[in-house]
Amino acid sequence: MSFPVEELLPATRRALLHRLAVGQAEGRTPSLVGAVVRGGHLIWSDGRSMIDDHRPDENVQYRIGSLTKGFAAVLVMRLREEGLLELTDPLERHLPGTSVGRLTIAQLLSHTSGLASETPGPWWERTPGALRPELADVLGEQPMRHPTGRRYHYSNTGYALLGALVERLRGEPWGDVLRREVLDPLGLTRTTLSPRPPHAGGFAVHPWADVMLPEPLEDTGVMAPAGQLWSTAADLSHWAAFLATGHEQVLSPAAVAEMRRPAAQPDGPEWTSSYGLGVQLWREDGRVLFGHTGSMPGFLATLWVSEEDDLAAVVLSNVTSGAPVPVIAADLIRIVAEREPRLPEPWRPLPEADPELVALTGPWYWGPSAHVLRLRADRALELAPMGGSGRGSRFRAEPDGTWTGLDGYYAGETLRVARTADGAVSHLDIGSFVLTRAPYDQGAPVPGGVDPRGWQPS
Repeated sequence: MSFPVEELLPATRRALLHRLAVGQAEGRTPSLVGAVVRGGHLIWSDGRSMIDDHRPDENVQYRIGSLTKGFAAVLVMRLREEGLLELTDPLERHLPGTSVGRLTIAQLLSHTSGLASETPGPWWERTPGALRPELADVLGEQPMRHPTGRRYHYSNTGYALLGALVERLRGEPWGDVLRREVLDPLGLTRTTLSPRPPHAGGFAVHPWADVMLPEPLEDTGVMAPAGQLWSTAADLSHWAAFLATGHEQVLSPAAVAEMRRPAAQPDGPEWTSSYGLGVQLWREDGRVLFGHTGSMPGFLATLWVSEEDDLAAVVLSNVTSGAPVPVIAADLIRIVAEREPRLPEPWRPLPEADPELVALTGPWYWGPSAHVLRLRADRALELAPMGGSGRGSRFRAEPDGTWTGLDGYYAGETLRVARTADGAVSHLDIGSFVLTRAPYDQGAPVPGGVDPRGWQPS
């Protein structure tokens, strides 16, 4: 069942406009456009401008910089879904002849390859791509800055390699592939490699005086997959919905979910930023957001999605620096989430349930640690500690009758239901951990055995 999209309350719309206006004024940007998405639908958009009585709307193009990386990453993930490559493959297997062929595709996607951030020579964002016609020109003689796989180090050159990989396997320019395989199916008619009117011009604003300087507009050539695209708030609203749910003609929900998971575990429980596969993650006020930020000379852009709140926000501006666009986008989400929190979906019973799986639910014990197992839709299982602390995970059902952990300690581990010779359930096995119906059940094969005297008073 689907529900109609509720229109925001006037007070909420006023608060959103106020945040946008403050961002434009304090950020000293010629213009600023913002949009909010809920349930996959654009529910609010507005703009502010230095020109009286003019508000750029959701259909005005801005350059989106590194948001382009997410689009390039989707093309690579499509190749993986078609079986044409694996993320663990070395680049050399599919794109021979570079000086960094040992790097894996996953390392390039997640910025853990150790490659340099930028190209040699003049600043690639403000100079013609014709200065760097070949991949060797963007890599240079010493392309590595860190040991491979050891740390996160943002690399624009890595995405030039990924664009070239797409071109090699598809046999055509990556921009043509992007239009056919992603933009057209998603209806992103105003997302292009070069600007189409109406579009904003890019400016630098002097740091100490209220004067502006036009920024040059260049075709970045082989570096285009790192930051070439132009788009609109309306188009990016559709893109945000795709990043949240996937699309049957573009990329599966499971693959999109993989993109937005941290490629490496963030540092500590209070982490503020991380990176997946072409997708940034950011924690703001306890809210985990995913999407991407972007910048090119004359432009700043941010798209954030809050899965928990079923909200997304887009902010686009035409200034080189100064406007805190990532913070503004996060604030737009916060304003709606706090003033008009998401209504939970109505509880509904499962459409069908295997009695044997229902019988598996309830308390289970890993040694003396109490857990509860619940049955979810599509034969999925969820294991959670009863006391609030301990190891838990969601598990996806597999065709062979096992389950695979999706998160937490058991991510990637296999859950099996062990049975006795007569078919009765003996215990659960999760990566060699035995879970029993009673704490240290003497009737189950607990590793190390159980004292035959059983539980005793002191």
